[in-house]
Amino acid sequence: MISIIPKPTDTPGDNSTAMVLRELQRMGRNYSILDIDSLDPFNCELDGGVIWVCGLKQDQHQFEVINALSVHHRVINTPLSIFTCASKVMTSALLHKHRIPTPKTLFTASRDEAVRFLREQGKVVTKPVYGFDGIDVKLVDSPDMLPPPPFYLQEYVPNNRDYRIFVINGKAVGGIMRVSDTLAHNIHQGGTGIPCEIDPGMQEVAGNAARVVGVDYAGVDLLRTKEGYCVLEVNGTPNWHCMSTPIPKLLAEYFVEQEQLERM
Repeated sequence: MISIIPKPTDTPGDNSTAMVLRELQRMGRNYSILDIDSLDPFNCELDGGVIWVCGLKQDQHQFEVINALSVHHRVINTPLSIFTCASKVMTSALLHKHRIPTPKTLFTASRDEAVRFLREQGKVVTKPVYGFDGIDVKLVDSPDMLPPPPFYLQEYVPNNRDYRIFVINGKAVGGIMRVSDTLAHNIHQGGTGIPCEIDPGMQEVAGNAARVVGVDYAGVDLLRTKEGYCVLEVNGTPNWHCMSTPIPKLLAEYFVEQEQLERM
């Protein structure tokens, strides 16, 4: 059976979990819903199938529960990969290690180093290490605008849009161009999503980024530069707003496939 941990941020008008459940129902597949806050990972009756983590709260308890469940069950996405995506520092470290294009990045607790990087770049983008939905992403062009340490800073790549590419099992299957007049083009920050074709450059960079952080599926955010595409971040519990591709159907099919493999 496929067991599902619903996304805590689901709303009646934007319910990622329900979209996939409807596809599983159409396929005639059984599933169960897990209440992760009341679940004891050492004493729960699961049949060893697949557990889909549609979303998590950013708290220690929920992470540790799925971490414990992953010892005996196939968890999608894995706790480690969700943590890796949640941490911009870990994501950046893996992108740099595997030479996947990404903006120049500094992570430091030293204000002197942050000021040096800022002066070297002229302008930088500051982001919270564990941020989401484009919240508190800011453009900084003077030292007095720097946030409190630690500092996660990236070079500013001038743009008026970015691309959210949805990847399943290493393959880019859908994408949108997000356009806005603000620094963060996230839909939750007022950006407009327009379905876009996936070109070979997007496929290569987004697929590689998802692979190196270890996710089964992801939303990979790209910027276009003169040299091609660079990765801003990888989201391990993404939404799929505005995409013309039937992402819920593709996800449901992937979960069924993985559940069948677990039983072989």
